[in-house]
Amino acid sequence: MISDKTDSEVLREFGARIQAYRLQRNLTLEAVAESAGLHLNTVCNAEGGKNPRLETIVRILRVLGRLDALESFLPAPSISPIDLVTRGPEPRRRASSKRG
Repeated sequence: MISDKTDSEVLREFGARIQAYRLQRNLTLEAVAESAGLHLNTVCNAEGGKNPRLETIVRILRVLGRLDALESFLPAPSISPIDLVTRGPEPRRRASSKRG
């Protein structure tokens, strides 16, 4: 399970998946870097799990045709029916402080 992995292990897994999608589309590192407007080393580092910036990930996923993966990665939060009744349709603006 991915939740049992360290941050470094998760980043390496993420990089390996990016690489697998790149190879599945038969694209070279150079082609992805050029299409994404990134340096070759940046794409290489992302595939190696070396803590890529979010913008780098978005650019690479766009080139790979997998930008939709972000929806699965971080779906829009939904409002629970209980919150709708107690708070109304407006989303929370801030977290409450701990009591006691």
